Amino acid sequence: MSSAPGAFCLVLHTHLPYVLGHSTWPHGAAMLYEAAAECYLPLLRVFRKLVWDGILPRVTVGLTPIVVEQLADDRFKEWFPQYLDDRIATAEADAVQFRSNGELHTAWLAEQWAERYSGLRRMYCDELDRDIVAAFGQLQEQGAIEIMCSGATHGYFPLLHEDASIEAQIRQGVSTHLRHFGRHPRGFWLPECAYRPRTRWAPPASIERPDGHTWLRRGVEEILGSNGLDYFVIDSHLLEGGGAPLPVDIDYSDSLGKLWGRITRRGSEQPRPAHEKTTNWAYFVGSHFEDHPPVACFARNPVVSHQVWSADHGYPGDGWYLEFHRKHQPGDHRYWRITDDQNDLSTKQHYSPENAHRRVLAQAGHFVATLHDMLEALERPYGRRPMVCAPFDAELFGHWWHEGPGWLEQVIRWIDADPRLEMMTGREYLADTPPATAVTLPEGSWGAGGDHRIWLNDDTAWSWRRIYQAERRMQNLAETLGPSPDEQLQSFLRQAARELLLLQASDWQFLISTGGAADYAAHRLVAHHTDFNRVADLAERWVRRERLTEADWAYFGSLCERDRPFPDVDPKWFA
Repeated sequence: MSSAPGAFCLVLHTHLPYVLGHSTWPHGAAMLYEAAAECYLPLLRVFRKLVWDGILPRVTVGLTPIVVEQLADDRFKEWFPQYLDDRIATAEADAVQFRSNGELHTAWLAEQWAERYSGLRRMYCDELDRDIVAAFGQLQEQGAIEIMCSGATHGYFPLLHEDASIEAQIRQGVSTHLRHFGRHPRGFWLPECAYRPRTRWAPPASIERPDGHTWLRRGVEEILGSNGLDYFVIDSHLLEGGGAPLPVDIDYSDSLGKLWGRITRRGSEQPRPAHEKTTNWAYFVGSHFEDHPPVACFARNPVVSHQVWSADHGYPGDGWYLEFHRKHQPGDHRYWRITDDQNDLSTKQHYSPENAHRRVLAQAGHFVATLHDMLEALERPYGRRPMVCAPFDAELFGHWWHEGPGWLEQVIRWIDADPRLEMMTGREYLADTPPATAVTLPEGSWGAGGDHRIWLNDDTAWSWRRIYQAERRMQNLAETLGPSPDEQLQSFLRQAARELLLLQASDWQFLISTGGAADYAAHRLVAHHTDFNRVADLAERWVRRERLTEADWAYFGSLCERDRPFPDVDPKWFA
């Protein structure tokens, strides 16, 4: 590792809800197929190409447990090549149509699409042996990337009713990571970057009528620390709204395999580290850190993130890039460039890959120069190395922004050749430059408004009432029936736990609030809530030795076949 004065910590967060077995198009399994073809495989291709050229990308990749389980599912491995075959066939048909109409450039673009999907099919089936998860794991073993885990189904932690639900989401996430990657994760992606500190809590009034009763809830960092995790990522406004930095001393003795064993408050007579409370340093989190193994946070750098993510000013909105929304029917292939944002889709001009590539090179250079200017302007107190943390949804790179993987490859190549910058994963940076202070953080998320409004509003309050009912019932089942050695009972409880985890996914409220797929999301919420209660009924009837009908067993068997992530789920986590 070099001694470059500044570090760039790029975090790509990959997440989709559980869609296998829950319809196909326009919402359902097609969402996973698109993400795999347009994002996951292109990113793997970039990372593998860099490693082949002797460059370690050192990108932190967040793979949520529910995405990992779906990519590893035999159904996905069978169905995904069929999806790629369909993409190839429709592109070839487009080429014939365009050529017969004398549209030679568009016909050539269609042929490029057919060649692209053919290459992805060869990569998936032949090079990767239909195992995307193993390919990411191999990159981690090579030191090319670090894989973060997350909550099992991306549950929205601050609004869950029970600490046990947060504990179960985290423990299932860690367990899934261990099962697929063979090592304990160190980084944890907070679903929706949603954080809740230690505080007295009661359900929001819009969900349950207040009765004046509150109870003490643990801070998210306390639960993460007790599960051996080292760090998470927050949005910058949470850092800005937090308390003043408190200087701490670090005990490096091992605890749960963590980077640090404990931290303690530094005496007031010792100097406070300078230049704190910016996104350019990592911080320990909380005010009760003596009670649990410490956990650090990275804060999103708003300037760098805005440069990439902004719909109005970010790189993906460049007029030469591929237009996402205009698609040729049938087949949904795209042949037009963004052109501008002033007119409707019918005015879009045809795409030119050569011109788009020139913009990729120019904007990658601009981005690296921005990192230079930002980091070189910072002082380095006590020899500490500042960093820039930029977290993005991974699906931006390739799915929403077709040229994104190529841009990312060029950025990494130029940083690798520059002695003033260094790519570092989250854990590498924390080992190199440990936090020197602890901060308290307010409650919030990276959603619109920085609070919970995307997930809790007039359109979604009903969903939380169902989730809370299921949480309480699962907790009661775990406490009263969880210790039983009866294997059939445990099978019922495990499926109930799966349905609760799927019910808790933050995606459903997001899709309702944004209008992206409101009917689909509402249906999924109701269905998982219904299935949870039906399986809980089966468990209680089984304990009472009531006879289960042939229809009961058929229902349970089909449910287990459809919703089958997390074979290692433990109902006792909910106790």
